[in-house]
Amino acid sequence: MQTDFLNDLNDVQREAVVHYDGAALIIAGAGSGKTRVLTYRIAYMLMQGIAPGNILSLTFTNKAAKEMKERIAALVGEEEARRLWMGTFHSVFARILRLEAAATGYPANFTIYDTQDSRNVIRQIIKDMQLDDQQYKTSNIQSRISSAKNNLITAGMYASNSIFIQEDNLSRRPLIAQIFSTYTQRCFKAGSMDFDDILLNTNILFRDHPEILEKYRRFFRYILVDEYQDTNSAQYMIVKKLAQQRGNICVVGDDAQSIYAFRGARIENILNFKKDYPNYQMFKLEQNYRSTQTIVNAANTLIEKNKNRIRKEVFSEKEYGDKIRVFGVGTDQEEGYVVASSILEMKYNHRLLNKDFAVLYRTNAQSRIVEEALRKRNIPYKIYGGQSFYERKEVKDVLSYGRLLVNPKDDEAFRRIINYPPRGIGNTTLSRLEAIADKQDISLWEASCRTGGSGITPAACAKLQQFVRFIGDFAKDAHTIDAYELLHRMVLATGIIAGLQADKTPENISRLQNIDELLNGIREFVAENASDSGVVKLEQYLANVALLTNADNESETDRDKVTVMTIHSSKGLEFEVVYIVGMEENLFPSQMISSMQELEEERRLFYVALTRARRNVFLTYAGTRFRWGSLSASSPSRFIGEIDKRYLEFVGNRTPVNTDKQQRTGQTLFRQQTALPSFTKKTSSPVAAAAPDYHQADDANSIKPGMTVEHYRFGVGKVLSVDGKDANAEVVIYFNSVGQKRLLLKFAKLRIV
Repeated sequence: MQTDFLNDLNDVQREAVVHYDGAALIIAGAGSGKTRVLTYRIAYMLMQGIAPGNILSLTFTNKAAKEMKERIAALVGEEEARRLWMGTFHSVFARILRLEAAATGYPANFTIYDTQDSRNVIRQIIKDMQLDDQQYKTSNIQSRISSAKNNLITAGMYASNSIFIQEDNLSRRPLIAQIFSTYTQRCFKAGSMDFDDILLNTNILFRDHPEILEKYRRFFRYILVDEYQDTNSAQYMIVKKLAQQRGNICVVGDDAQSIYAFRGARIENILNFKKDYPNYQMFKLEQNYRSTQTIVNAANTLIEKNKNRIRKEVFSEKEYGDKIRVFGVGTDQEEGYVVASSILEMKYNHRLLNKDFAVLYRTNAQSRIVEEALRKRNIPYKIYGGQSFYERKEVKDVLSYGRLLVNPKDDEAFRRIINYPPRGIGNTTLSRLEAIADKQDISLWEASCRTGGSGITPAACAKLQQFVRFIGDFAKDAHTIDAYELLHRMVLATGIIAGLQADKTPENISRLQNIDELLNGIREFVAENASDSGVVKLEQYLANVALLTNADNESETDRDKVTVMTIHSSKGLEFEVVYIVGMEENLFPSQMISSMQELEEERRLFYVALTRARRNVFLTYAGTRFRWGSLSASSPSRFIGEIDKRYLEFVGNRTPVNTDKQQRTGQTLFRQQTALPSFTKKTSSPVAAAAPDYHQADDANSIKPGMTVEHYRFGVGKVLSVDGKDANAEVVIYFNSVGQKRLLLKFAKLRIV
């Protein structure tokens, strides 16, 4: 077979392809052609006579595996490519578990539970044990079990671990170990595994059956792993066991793009590769074929601030390109306007398509302002890897309350909220109510007013009447109170806010942010449509938002749309022009960071965002942003100040300035180029009063061992020790909710209780 394809590679890429014996670490900078190197390496190995069945290639997505196989087939033929052991971790090791079913006790045709299947089983266990489903929330229990399995902890190991049991007791969920055990038993009895079981059971198989491990070690003479920085403990151990004897392992990745710690990914796996395989070779793919020199150089000056990294100097030989433009605007609304206007200007001046643009943000809640600004300018867009803002559950729930208030005959809104938040009106009652409505040809609302003699229990009748009165009381004010005040009061009265705040999981924090954004949108609508003719009514807002949520008339094949997504979703993608919005402290980097490690991950996330762009990058930040109904001042992100100013061009009425000292501490000041409006501090709304205040921390130097403190993310805990002095001091705290944590004191934002 010919190896002419090697001429397609640069010198370092070619070396990484042809030196396939032994351990190899390929550090692939953004846009450096890592997929080409990985596929060419496999094709070259096949051409050297290595059997396809002796090559194991692991990826993180089926799409990546499919793309690689197609490229390899084009080089060496369909038959050779088909016989490769290539696929995702879960698909490859599920195949092995089926082949070795006799040793595992599971049937060869075991079922794989998805996330919803898993939750359904856990939900039923909680119900069977007659536990409080608010105390033992299904999603929280599933997350706890999943985290344990990904760290190779079985139900038996969990139950015998005194630290886990103590943590569960302190969080007032002492029966998690029993739920975990019962869940494991039920899955086994049903001949089923969840996704975490596939990796856990593969590790157990190799541990308990060394002869099987040895068989696959002989089988897989060469192992290749893509996106190695994203592997968790279970994946790491499987790969290490298989590669231990021969040492023919090649891992490809980029520590600078490790952004999935919240999913269990361990950056240490790639950073410590040299310790696992001391005789390794390192190949650094440093030439970026995607971005301009300016973008690459700017990203380099940012990521070099991380101490925990593998040093490399990514470079580009493309055109120098425009500077990164930084827009400082007064409000978050202006930010959306600036982005939409800039897209139109770039589109027409440079003859670009809508699909050449991406708008990236740190949190899902930020999409509302972006979406509305694009709609107003008639710019088609798509939400990538997520729902449109108005399609998110918590947003639809709140809007359904408004819809029922305005139109009590809206049966879909009625069904959605009749038992949310829970008010003891179950499916049986709803089914009987639907029967009444069908028989009498009336709405569910009207049927709720006619429950006598219907077979519905007196207790359920009373709850229905209470719900009718609740909606009715607010309906009385629908014509005299504006849309924002009316729905704002209603949301607070429902208890939705209090319920989400009671359990501060990342998912619930995101839901709270989305509800806050919805209320901000209603407030803006009221302000924009206010007139002397009277209040802006809720029905006016609902009529407007209904048009915003209608499906586009375009066909599914029409893909020319601006992409709108979180930065996490953007990894692996590229665009001509990228807008990164919300570049503000406590937004990006997130207000949730509590350690230097988390800050470095935020910086890597920004690095990923910058390197998605081929031609242009725009950064935007707002001087003020509405949060929980009140106007809050914002300061620009420290990350802007960490980029060398040679690569930035500041636009607008605000320019961030960093002195050397401020750059070291991450503090940023404004240079005001024009006069800014003064904003009067508003009285906090009921939502703001109920929301946690993340900014009233006590002096870090006053924190001492033995104190009881409150952390904005982890709740109440006891200080066990304080190590070090001043800015670099670390504090160890045992929190009631999450157990022991070591935090950097200057980032912890602790409040003495």
